[in-house]
Order: sequence, then C-alpha cells, then structure tokens
Amino acid sequence: MKELVLNARHALGKKVSAQALVAKDGFSARYDLNRLEGVFSRPAHRLVGQSYVGRILVLDTAKGGVASAWMLHEMQSRHMAPVAIVFNTVNPILAQGAALGDISMLAGFDTDITEAVPHGSFVEVDPAAKTLRVLRPATGETAPAAFAHGQSDTAPVRVVPRS
Repeated sequence: MKELVLNARHALGKKVSAQALVAKDGFSARYDLNRLEGVFSRPAHRLVGQSYVGRILVLDTAKGGVASAWMLHEMQSRHMAPVAIVFNTVNPILAQGAALGDISMLAGFDTDITEAVPHGSFVEVDPAAKTLRVLRPATGETAPAAFAHGQSDTAPVRVVPRS
C-alpha cells in the first residue's frame, strides 16, 4: 500500500496512534454511545456494538451540542474515551469538548475522510502537523470491502454492517 497522508484544516491535541473505526455516520456522545460499556449503541449507527475505547474514530460529522461536549470529558475521566476523533466537518461545541476531554481531533479535509481511510487500519493523528497518516492497513482491504465482509485487523473489534 502506498503511504497515505491526509491534511486537515483544523486540529487540536497531542500526537496519537491507534486502530481506526471508520463510518460515514455522524457522532454524538450522547445518542450514539453506551458510555458505561464503551461501545457504539445506537442501532442505526454503522459502528453499533464496536468498542470506541482507545480507538481513533473517523466519522463524517459531529452532532449534538453541550451534552456531547461535556460527555467527552466525563468519558476521559473514566478512561473510556477514544484517543482521537477525525471528522469531515465539526461544530465548535464538539471541538471545545475534545479540548476539555483532552481528546485529539482533526477536521476539514479536501477529500471525504470516511472514504479515504480504511476501516480497521492503524493510523497516526498528528495535530501539530495537521495530518492523519495510515501506518498499517487492515488486512489489505479498503473500508467498504472491510465493512461488507465484516473483517477487522484485530479480534476485539466486531464489524456489524448496517442492513
């Protein structure tokens, strides 16, 4: 695989690397997550049933307001948070929540980030450089194929395609 480096217009936080959970869905800490179990819980979300803890979320857009923002801080205080969130578009309140929760964030790319980053790949988020770098692909497949076949790079992540 050719090295993939994507540049963001907006960034905050520290440099982190982890497995990417990718979906062309929005993100609301209030409505999409079971924050006690650390999994996506909204049945209509493409990542339902998957753990977000210690992962880098690559999603389309931020949803929600103040509740979603303070929940990121609360999740981090219990060590039940993603290490980074990457969006095509983000709202100011969720950006503030990521800062308060000490969760790295990138947003605003020239390409659809949910189509460019393979689901299950190992990625690096570098806010100082405003880059997302794919370090290792997931079993050599692109995001749509990985979703279709329910495959993942690591056993703990269970891919449940939306019907």
